[in-house]
Amino acid sequence: QVQLVESGGGLVQAGGSLRLSCADSGRTFSRKSMGWFRQTPGKEREFVASISWTVSTNYADSVKDRFTISRDNVRSTLYLQMTSLKPEDTAVYYCAAGPDWTAPNQASAFYTYWGQGTQVTVSS
Repeated sequence: QVQLVESGGGLVQAGGSLRLSCADSGRTFSRKSMGWFRQTPGKEREFVASISWTVSTNYADSVKDRFTISRDNVRSTLYLQMTSLKPEDTAVYYCAAGPDWTAPNQASAFYTYWGQGTQVTVSS
């Protein structure tokens, strides 16, 4: 069974950096495409970035060149390095796991398992 636990959120000033982590307690992490999403109150969950089991990455235009998604299959952990943070990046960030051996996409419905979320707040 897959259980995802995010950490690393917090309060940061605009222009600062944070690194989010997502630990997977299951045994199939290396087979899965993984993603990061974010959500603000009253809005739908928004795609941020994804990484396939082949380490191919994809980013939302709003975070391209500022955020980096990566994975450590030995530690079964997903990361999101966020730099040059802006107030509009403020949201609850969720990691998500997709089916085994399937290329990721930007639709939240693709992902089977979700973490509990971690709050990121960027002050101006």
